[in-house]
Amino acid sequence: MTNRWEFCVGSGGRVGGTLRGSLLRPLRLEERTVSEDNMNSSRRFDSYNEAFTKNFITFVLVFTIICINGAFVYTYFKSKDFQRDPRYVLYIHLVINDMIMLTLSLGLVIATYTGNPGFIPCWIMLVVLITTNRNSPLNLAGMALERYIAVCLPLHHVQICTVQRAHLLIALIWLVSFIPAFTDIIIILITQTLSVFSKMVFCNPAFVYNTPYHVTLSLVVEVLLFSFVFLTVVLTYLNVLLAARGVSGVSRASMRNARNTILLHGVQLLLCLLSFIAPFINLFLITNWPHKTTDIFFSTFVFTNILPRLLSPLIYGLRDKKFRANIWMHFCFKGCRTVEERMKVRPRRTSKHAIH
Repeated sequence: MTNRWEFCVGSGGRVGGTLRGSLLRPLRLEERTVSEDNMNSSRRFDSYNEAFTKNFITFVLVFTIICINGAFVYTYFKSKDFQRDPRYVLYIHLVINDMIMLTLSLGLVIATYTGNPGFIPCWIMLVVLITTNRNSPLNLAGMALERYIAVCLPLHHVQICTVQRAHLLIALIWLVSFIPAFTDIIIILITQTLSVFSKMVFCNPAFVYNTPYHVTLSLVVEVLLFSFVFLTVVLTYLNVLLAARGVSGVSRASMRNARNTILLHGVQLLLCLLSFIAPFINLFLITNWPHKTTDIFFSTFVFTNILPRLLSPLIYGLRDKKFRANIWMHFCFKGCRTVEERMKVRPRRTSKHAIH
């Protein structure tokens, strides 16, 4: 039992610590070598209690975020106004996308402690994780473009930004994110025998996607993806900033709002970027503190994968006055309204002097 937990904690730390970094892309050869050397070094592995504590913390954080995001989703589907606005359609897609990713991520971490799945179940989980991971920055680029059109092309906003086109954009985002993930399995079919599909595997891309072609593909996709999203956010922000100089009054306030929103998308993009640089953070830290490997993996997992998923919906969702008012109405005022209604129908007491 002890050996089982020692193995699982070591490998589980790797899964958690690099969930969207090394879990969602194959480690380079030198990264994998350093990681495996440190994982196999004569350090103290997590005990059963430590492993349970870390997994419990992960579960509580993920469950909390899913509940918060669930409140946003519930509020969205309770209001027809939100469903008719492409801005909120894209936002709620980002929230649901994060919920899917966090749920599968938690399931994969737990699966590490219960046994290695077969190749096909593992591949399905990894494909969805990789796809949802790449959906987030692309969705942010779409939201930034929508704000740019609303501010800089207000007369054409209604024609350009429709709910149908928002749904088409979401479908395009999923297609663009899915193609590289599906290409990974095509590379396996070309480079390995079909017997690999019947094997039990340790569900981590460092082991599943372990060819140089996977490394090259992952690097190219990540560079192109973030270059495109970064340029989109920067250019839309600069255009809104320039447009804001020539207006005044209410329009100026509206443009300032849009500018701040796009700037917020940039912050969200940086939060997404943290998960991609997590493998390099891990590599640096475990090289200097090899005896703290599992703690390092767990900490980077929490700070680069879980917490950004909590901050993004809270900052963007609660910042929006309309969304905030609806959340307050659905979740905070139900009890207050019931009391208030009872107070309104309660008969007034009449004083004795009034009777006489």
